[in-house]
Amino acid sequence: MINDENFQRLVGNLLAEKNSLKELVPLFNSLKSPETSKEEQALILSQIGKINSYVKERNNDIGEILGMISLSKPLKKIKEEIPKKTAPKKVKEKIPKNIGLTKLEKLTIKRLKEKEVKSEKEKIKKPSRYAKTSSRFFGKLSESLLEKDYFSSITKNLTKTNIELTVQSYVSVVLFSTAISFLVSFLIFLFLLVFSVKNFPDITLANMSLLARLPQVFWVMIVIPGAVFAFTYTYPSLERKSEEGKIDQELPFAVIHMATISGALVEPSKIFSIIIATKEYPHLQSQFTKLINFINIYGYDLVNAMRKVALTTPSKKLADLFNSLAVTINSGGSLVQFFNKRAESLLFEYKLDREKYIKFSETFMDIYISAVIAAPMMLMLLLMMIKISGLGLSLSSAMISLIMVLGVSIINITFLVFLHLKQQKEG
Repeated sequence: MINDENFQRLVGNLLAEKNSLKELVPLFNSLKSPETSKEEQALILSQIGKINSYVKERNNDIGEILGMISLSKPLKKIKEEIPKKTAPKKVKEKIPKNIGLTKLEKLTIKRLKEKEVKSEKEKIKKPSRYAKTSSRFFGKLSESLLEKDYFSSITKNLTKTNIELTVQSYVSVVLFSTAISFLVSFLIFLFLLVFSVKNFPDITLANMSLLARLPQVFWVMIVIPGAVFAFTYTYPSLERKSEEGKIDQELPFAVIHMATISGALVEPSKIFSIIIATKEYPHLQSQFTKLINFINIYGYDLVNAMRKVALTTPSKKLADLFNSLAVTINSGGSLVQFFNKRAESLLFEYKLDREKYIKFSETFMDIYISAVIAAPMMLMLLLMMIKISGLGLSLSSAMISLIMVLGVSIINITFLVFLHLKQQKEG
């Protein structure tokens, strides 16, 4: 038979061992992380050893308690004889955390745990309020439009981007944004219908009837919603091209890394896991994560998983790499030779792209100097000559200055947007 005191000890030891195992999980995760330094790894191993010793002591105590149990009666009877006050739910024995650690070791372990908790919180993303509102108003309409095979280009491009919206939600966003822009343009239309802004910043009442002015300002209700719809409609394709350029930039160096790993005769699927763990290729990491998810969650083998990801990746080079690698694995070819040859060809293409980008930058600089410096000066001289001579349209000095400032600002903004898009495409 086992008395109440021994039973309390038994339950307490079991709870302590359970808590010990919980303490070991984050320590092992931090030990495997590539961001953990050697000093931190030594501290983690020291803590693991101390917890291991503590668990052994608990096991020895459990063995002594179990040796006292008499099997003369069924074990079910023991539970019936235990008073309610000694029920296991009220027995609490906490494992002493950070057993025998110095202050430095405690701070290191605490920082590692905070880092893990922070990474877990970063993974949790709340849905966009704007997307939720769009779906509330236009969800049913977008669903019916998709069933009729409208917005097929959005469906195709959205699957190849990292936009965290379903096709139905994104179409709802497109329609909702267009509706808001239509309301804004309608207010601007009413304003321009009544007021005149010819001599900006002076705003005066229009000196003509509403019917006569209607054709002059009606274009506002078409241009603004049309521009918003065109931008939101084409944005997934722009995002796909941008993501393609970034992946193509990382791919040559990632393939060199994969060639080195494959030389160690690692299982092919583990190569992608190692690349993900390095966190050196953020844009390739999302594509490789899809691949690992197809294997671990959906149960695909490596070859079929690569072919699946090749259909949804925005990069044609990465899709070609996956398809070629699948053929190599099926035919039993050498992965080291495959990665080495592919790395050579990708690096050669990368160098050519860099040379093209350098030449483009030189041409872009010449165009910028001509458009921003020479052209505005010539235009200003021309306007001043027209004003002095009194020929044609005569503008005031303030109006000429305003035209020059606005012109230069618009040209600069245009060049900056174009350069930003080009840099995203080139990576």
